[in-house]
Amino acid sequence: MPSVNPLIIRSDYTVLLDENRPLAEAARDQLSRFAELMKRPGAIHTYRITPLSLWNAAAEGMTPEQMIQTLETYARYGVPEQVREWVHRLAGRYGELRLEPKADGKLRLSGSISLLNEVESSGLLSASGIERDGNGWSVPAELRGELKRGLTKIGCPVLDLAGYREGEALNVSLRSRFPGGGEFRLRDYQRRAVELFYREGSVQGGSGVVVLPCGAGKTVVGAAALASLGRAALIITAGVTSVKQWKQELLHKTTLTEEQIGEYAGTVKQVRPVTIATYQMLTNRKREGSEYDHFKLFGERDWGLIIYDEVHLLPAPVFRMTADLQATRRLGLTATLVREDGLAEDVFSLIGPKLFEMSWKKLELDGWIAAVQCEEIRIPLSGEAVRQYDAASDRTKHRIAGENRAKIKVVRELLSRHPGKPAIVIGQYLDQLRAVGRELDAPVLTGETPQNERIELYHSFKRGDIPVLVVSKVANFAVDLPDAAVAIQVSGSFGSRQEEAQRIGRILRPKPGDNRAFFYSLVTSGTKETEFALKRQLFMVEQGYQYGITDAGSTSADGESENCERSSLLKLREAAN
Repeated sequence: MPSVNPLIIRSDYTVLLDENRPLAEAARDQLSRFAELMKRPGAIHTYRITPLSLWNAAAEGMTPEQMIQTLETYARYGVPEQVREWVHRLAGRYGELRLEPKADGKLRLSGSISLLNEVESSGLLSASGIERDGNGWSVPAELRGELKRGLTKIGCPVLDLAGYREGEALNVSLRSRFPGGGEFRLRDYQRRAVELFYREGSVQGGSGVVVLPCGAGKTVVGAAALASLGRAALIITAGVTSVKQWKQELLHKTTLTEEQIGEYAGTVKQVRPVTIATYQMLTNRKREGSEYDHFKLFGERDWGLIIYDEVHLLPAPVFRMTADLQATRRLGLTATLVREDGLAEDVFSLIGPKLFEMSWKKLELDGWIAAVQCEEIRIPLSGEAVRQYDAASDRTKHRIAGENRAKIKVVRELLSRHPGKPAIVIGQYLDQLRAVGRELDAPVLTGETPQNERIELYHSFKRGDIPVLVVSKVANFAVDLPDAAVAIQVSGSFGSRQEEAQRIGRILRPKPGDNRAFFYSLVTSGTKETEFALKRQLFMVEQGYQYGITDAGSTSADGESENCERSSLLKLREAAN
């Protein structure tokens, strides 16, 4: 009956989801395909339908009619006509404009006359070289990227059918067996992701984003796309550690040899048929305002494919270069398309739309990733820290709350709940992490740790020689810690949804036995940190995860109540058992 339905649809294109209603989970699964979760105070979650969320859903094959049907099925009070019109108009725009090749080497922008008139009135078509071409427009090939970016910004996305150059041929295929023995084959969802990107014989293939959680094999998807194309590839990733992990995966799962794979990071600058570089290297320059020294890498070979690992991290300079690379196939890989800087539109227009996304909970149900129990533990400030917090600026308040000394006791108690399980403690502030390391007698890995020492620490952790590893935000991305079963977050970057998802991703790889993992977020109660925690959790909540909330103590006039904290943590331990 509509009166018990979970969705309240408002005329400002926001949708309220009432988690207490019986159909809430089914509604969330469908709604999250074409709307973005904005906030979640209590049981009421607020989504917003945006042009970008509609276009990504349309690119995945969802029709405006299916989106409206979802709203109608789960609406408590009906769907405002304004929202119906908005969804039909915006979602229907995807594919109405097309960019296709011409015999003279230029491109032709064609499609809906009304949309073309809207584009013309915006001034986008006044650039030098763009001319009338019958009912469409002739566009110089070098303006392909900037035109796509401009069209997206004015709400007129274009379907790029202009095709790609072939690139340098490369003899490569996926292995059927691992070098050390054992059969290797793609999982069904990995194969589907590659098919949607490659689309052999179709001009629609060759650019877009694949969204999969950490531990679900994004690197394998990249390797399979490379093998399907059989062309020279430039792979850009988050850091030196991930460069080496990419190389290891390619050697393990493809027929590529050491001599065919180059590393372009740190002091090593090898340009080979498959070259793996870092975003940091590409955006390095001698001084502000000077040229980027290593952008020449984009033209060093005739690349047939560029893979952007952790595509949500793309820095603005790489976006600008990517605008000029539209004739090269582009694959973006990420666990979440969330960007806190508002540049998600540039990912859509310059890398490509979202082609494939797999539900984290579906992968968990199938056993491909671990089942993660998430818990937020609220810990009070005490003594002098309370006075410092009250007198501080907003930014300093965040740091004081993040570095709350009482968190260290809670870390130790939480680790005692999971004896024998490999654990990481991850945070934002180096002084805090060093204090945690001293308390636990555990090694601390930060951006200051030399690369060879980092690699040895990772290897020691994997071997079980180190039961607990304390890590800074350098471990947010592309760090392979397959055995980590417990993660304790002691501080974070304000309200970063992206960071929360990445940190949980460190413990998602399947575990022997019950395949369970545990994520704890330590938050200082009564401070801004609790507000940021709600924002950080949004992406995971949209994926179907729930955070239990536990009060780990209270504050009296004289300071922290040891007995209350101990009692609360004993209850936590009992719950775990």
